[in-house]
Amino acid sequence: MGMLKEFKEFAVSGNVIDMAVGIVVGGAFTPIAKSLVDDIIMPPLGMLLGHVDFKDLFVMLQPGKDGLAAYPTLQAAHDAGAVTLNYGQFANTLLTFIILAGVMFLLVKAINKLRREEKADEAGAEAQA
Repeated sequence: MGMLKEFKEFAVSGNVIDMAVGIVVGGAFTPIAKSLVDDIIMPPLGMLLGHVDFKDLFVMLQPGKDGLAAYPTLQAAHDAGAVTLNYGQFANTLLTFIILAGVMFLLVKAINKLRREEKADEAGAEAQA
């Protein structure tokens, strides 16, 4: 019975609830960050670099069944069964992660600032009492 009580205390503690909120917010923000990278940041960057579509940047490690030496798109290479190293998609994913990490950092920083202010207000109120 003691273990159930410990679990209940753990489950309703502030840290677990904060973590759950962070996971939900992070999960909801991920598609937004992915769209920001794929649809807003990478197209102009690709245009500046000579009309490159980052999702189609890859190195062919092994040709597909048709034996072609090159494919125009990553999808064409995959359709042919080629083995590829997809560094363009990795760049998109890495940039998405950096944006998510930055936003989460700013969110946690803001929450911590609010908590410090709240504790200072509580300490001030106790000192006056």
